[in-house]
Amino acid sequence: MDSTTSPLWREEVDGDDRILEEPEKASVLRELDAILSSPVFHPSKRCQQFLAYVVHHRLEGNHERLKERTIGVDLFQRPAGYATGDDPIVRVQAGEVRKRLDQYYQANPSTSEVRIELHSGSYTPEFKWTHLGQESPRQPVHELQEAPQRSGHGQESTQVESPPLAETKRASGKHKRLLWVLSVVGLAMLTGLALIGTTIYRARTHQSVLQKFWSPALSSTEPVLICLAKPSVWLPSVELYQRHSKTPEKFLDQFERLSQRPDLQPGDKLVWSDMVEYPDYGLAAGDVYAAIRLSSLFGQIGKKNQVRIGGNYSFADLRSSPAIIIGAFNNRWTMQMTSSLHFAFANEGDQSLIREEGPSGRRWYSKFDTINSRSKEDYALVTRLLDSRTGQFVVLVAGIQSYGTQAAGEFVSSPEYLEAALQKAPPDWERKNMQILLRTPVIDGLPGPPEVVAIYVW
Repeated sequence: MDSTTSPLWREEVDGDDRILEEPEKASVLRELDAILSSPVFHPSKRCQQFLAYVVHHRLEGNHERLKERTIGVDLFQRPAGYATGDDPIVRVQAGEVRKRLDQYYQANPSTSEVRIELHSGSYTPEFKWTHLGQESPRQPVHELQEAPQRSGHGQESTQVESPPLAETKRASGKHKRLLWVLSVVGLAMLTGLALIGTTIYRARTHQSVLQKFWSPALSSTEPVLICLAKPSVWLPSVELYQRHSKTPEKFLDQFERLSQRPDLQPGDKLVWSDMVEYPDYGLAAGDVYAAIRLSSLFGQIGKKNQVRIGGNYSFADLRSSPAIIIGAFNNRWTMQMTSSLHFAFANEGDQSLIREEGPSGRRWYSKFDTINSRSKEDYALVTRLLDSRTGQFVVLVAGIQSYGTQAAGEFVSSPEYLEAALQKAPPDWERKNMQILLRTPVIDGLPGPPEVVAIYVW
């Protein structure tokens, strides 16, 4: 495979290479902190990391670090020689950062003296100073020189410019200034219209991919059902906590019981009556994140949607409306609907995995850190069924773990991810069933940007 990027994408550094003064650097860092802590950037740790990375290296003059492959290695743990043409992760993340920057400055148009911009085709941020400089001092009006002349009577007289002539020259000067102002305003308007046109074109391009993917749901008159599972949750009883508590006052508060383990020893024995079912608990964090993103997406599009949890939806509901089913091993509908497909969730002994059909089919497992047993990589499936067992359009969004589910939810709600993934899909993919296998790194308990491993269309 060709490891180079498209000629339309400039990997090399461009932009202003001027070294900033210390006060300017301080202003940029204040603006960066404001952006990263804003509601637009705070939910996305990966966008925060990306923007902080490129801004700090730009301020430090490390322009060699602002290249696609270098960013892929530093931020996304790619191998040093990875094929950037086959792996668009840096370009996709840069697009997401640009989108969030636009959203931030739309919400905060004039709150700082510097604006951080990341133009398309470049990973070098540019800093636009928004405060107005001091106006140039007005030039003094040159006084008319009085030329002494002789009058016809031999007397010395002063020749003063007549008022009409002076008014004409002043009017001419005003006219020139007016023409100059109109020229500048006209050029600014043309530039603005060009930028608006480019933005609209990009939005329509992204929107078309998103609409193609979700078109069966958007065309339905019924609301989209976003369905989450709620497994049964059992926790130690109050009596168990107090029976094994070393201090009488400990574990009297429910928060303490939910946030701490009981003082049990490895040899202590329990009976089933020591456990109590908690019907209000049980949603996986990744499932909730995915549901929020999808509900927000449909809200922005103007499509009605309903979130259903646990026993609040049935097979009859799935037969009457298009649906998104979230979660894998905690959701029986996902397990049933994918069981006979090309990619399916399965269990082998005590391990959960995604398997490919056939005797020589591949297997994908979650990976864990050998030191602290924390997850460091997860896999997910996005399954798009035009005619499912319910007779309705269904999209299954599910990971082996909660991390994969969250990454899959981000994938199906992002125009950039969908566009990058479906570039090589068949031209009529929107009229077919599809499965997309995703991989996501897990860093500090958070899923990273989803990466496409395989796509199967039928």
